[in-house]
Amino acid sequence: MERYESAVKLYEKFGVETKAAMEILKDVPISIHCWQGDDVIGFESAGEALSGGIQTTGNYPGRARTPEELMADLDVALKLIPGKKRINLHASYAIFDGNKVDRDALKPEHFKAWVDYAKARNIGLDFNPTFFSHPKAADGLTLSHPDEEIRAFWVRHGQACRRIAAYFAKELGGESLCNVWIPDGYKEIPADRLGPRLRLKDSLDQIFAEKLEGVVDCVESKVFGIGVEAYTVGSNEFYMAYAAKHEGVYNLLDNGHYHPTEMVSDKIPALLAFFDRVPLHVTRPMRWDSDHVVLLDDELKEIAKEIVRCDGLKKVMIGLDYFDASINRVAAWVVGTRNMQKALLSALLEPAASFKGLQDQGNFTRLMAEREALKLAPLGDIWAAYCESENVPAGIEWLETVEQYEKEVLMKRN
Repeated sequence: MERYESAVKLYEKFGVETKAAMEILKDVPISIHCWQGDDVIGFESAGEALSGGIQTTGNYPGRARTPEELMADLDVALKLIPGKKRINLHASYAIFDGNKVDRDALKPEHFKAWVDYAKARNIGLDFNPTFFSHPKAADGLTLSHPDEEIRAFWVRHGQACRRIAAYFAKELGGESLCNVWIPDGYKEIPADRLGPRLRLKDSLDQIFAEKLEGVVDCVESKVFGIGVEAYTVGSNEFYMAYAAKHEGVYNLLDNGHYHPTEMVSDKIPALLAFFDRVPLHVTRPMRWDSDHVVLLDDELKEIAKEIVRCDGLKKVMIGLDYFDASINRVAAWVVGTRNMQKALLSALLEPAASFKGLQDQGNFTRLMAEREALKLAPLGDIWAAYCESENVPAGIEWLETVEQYEKEVLMKRN
């Protein structure tokens, strides 16, 4: 308590109310991706290897193999993460109970168990069509496929997934983000760059044609993927233009899906100048879109600062997207989500209005000096108080719970 009171006084010198910052953070939902828990395999049991320009590396024991195991693992993580949470699902996590259908025939009933899970924990659900790891995506093409029959299959899949997202929104109250990402592209320089994009545009038009209550639609670009190094159909420019011309469709920013020197933190205020929503996937790229566990690094802090500075906490829909099979998967959820929250708390403890005033006055000397002074402010003491108010461990103590769970449960999975 003494350390916290000392920290409060220090932040007060900058005109920051720490209690107000903590209260705001409690109401900021983070959408936690289910696929970290099982290495993006899902429950279809189709025997398809992970494909689509993505891969999971590592063989740490304890991967979730069933819906029950994945939900149990998520429960451990949720209890160690403060604040408001959501769960982000992929279509490949449908639960069939012996009555399997292909992806173009998915229905809300295949996700009823997930809705029951969410209701019992008072959390929301977000959704993603799964356009990869499927025989009809074996050549790396889906919504831009030149074969009309294959393309129609994936259009039906996208349409079915939007209806499932609407089911989530209705059952859980609120909204459900439905994000379209496709792996489409070519390994070598294509002879036709326009054709695939025109087919993708037509496919998206069909998918988004139905008006559905509670669904927040978005499209997600990517600069390249493994096996599609030369050309990606769903590029940033394509999706940015598509979202701009189609009301109700948003451009999701994944901070691993751009050139190494591009910063998503700078893109957030650019989009907020034109869109009332900015969906976000937070990851940690290392040399490429490698989806490492989110750490409290400089870019994460800048992303959080831009969200807060732009008054975007209710406009930017924050989700996580990484998968690491080389470490304890439950710990990966906890570390990444808590780091996102730490970054947001750090941003909320910045005197944004004062700093903006200094910028507008042209007083860049004081702006620089105060920013640098604030970097040494005791964020950890405020974080500890926040975690205590949420009844979760503040420091590394949470790891003891995960290690005990690993010993008693995860290590016994064959």
